[in-house]
Amino acid sequence: MDAEAARLATSPQTLSLLASLPPYEGDQALTLAQHLRDRGADADVVSAALTQSRLRAAARAKFGDFAAGMLFSPEGLEQSTRLVVAAHHAQRYRSAGVRTVADLTCGLGADAMAFASLGLGVLAFELDEATALLAFHNLRHWDDARVVHADAMETLARGDIDVDALFADPARRNAHGRRHDPRDYAPPLSDVVALRTRWPLVGIKVGPGIAHEDVPQDAEAQWVSVDGDVVEAGLWMGGLARHHEHSALVLRGTEAHVLDGSPVPGEPGPIGAYLLEPDGAVIRAGLVGPLAERLGARLLDPHIAYLTADTHIASPFATSFRIVESLPYSDKRLASALAARGVGTAEIKKRGLDVDPAVLRRKLKLKGDASATVILTRIGESRVAFIAERV
Repeated sequence: MDAEAARLATSPQTLSLLASLPPYEGDQALTLAQHLRDRGADADVVSAALTQSRLRAAARAKFGDFAAGMLFSPEGLEQSTRLVVAAHHAQRYRSAGVRTVADLTCGLGADAMAFASLGLGVLAFELDEATALLAFHNLRHWDDARVVHADAMETLARGDIDVDALFADPARRNAHGRRHDPRDYAPPLSDVVALRTRWPLVGIKVGPGIAHEDVPQDAEAQWVSVDGDVVEAGLWMGGLARHHEHSALVLRGTEAHVLDGSPVPGEPGPIGAYLLEPDGAVIRAGLVGPLAERLGARLLDPHIAYLTADTHIASPFATSFRIVESLPYSDKRLASALAARGVGTAEIKKRGLDVDPAVLRRKLKLKGDASATVILTRIGESRVAFIAERV
């Protein structure tokens, strides 16, 4: 979205029309657009309003009811922080005694909204003019939140900012796709980390694929999952760090659970009656070993993120499966075992094996009324298939 499109989206005419629209339905959008134009509405205004209506509908997954009062760009929505995660970011700052925070790369303003909702004064920088206009609209309800269309790093270099703490969500995408190397972030991760020499309280949202060796010294790295999907990692410095060097924040519905520790390997052991699949945030944080110790479980293999136990263990950090049958893995053996059990519906999971689940599913030719979870993995040099059921 360019600045002209953002100005149109934030215009009184577009906002008025947007407020009058029914809930967005994709198959009715063209008919509705024609109806509005026939009634005399400006075609550009209609297009802008329907675009925002569509984006608001898509944004409910991240922002819930807040989406109904926000404006978006497609790229901004894709990169924005989920509001439930932003709330946890903001809570760190309030718990650390922060009163004012500079959001160096505010985007559409999700994190800035969370900061402001907890009563923090927010100085929200955005380099892109169009995004800054949308952020200004999204933060309009908070008197202590100010959007600045400027380069935050240049402003910081001039020493023009008087705040208690900093937050940054560096851009990790350009025209060529995602940028996984922290040196390619905009601004580069090292430049943001260097700011802690002047502002000790620094928080940085990074991609969940960040390598452990890229985590700054004396920082807490926390990987976050929402309802089973790993969505981000955060680097927390100074008084914002609340846990050990690595942690995993697992958000499921309205519940939040934190596992922390040092990324140390766990002990492998014999196959038990149950298999546990750690949450993705636990795996990314390197905390499979500490989780095994906490649960009294064992690793199937030192290099594979599956655990096993003799009894059922309920944990927010892992999904539990009861092992129905285990067998050396081959397509034919597995197909035969599933056919014998009348399995017509199978969830296929794999780790440590080069297997395409979609291709395997066609080979299995599943038939029957039963369902099962198929887990394919490696234990040492052996390829193993488990037929299991979710607990």
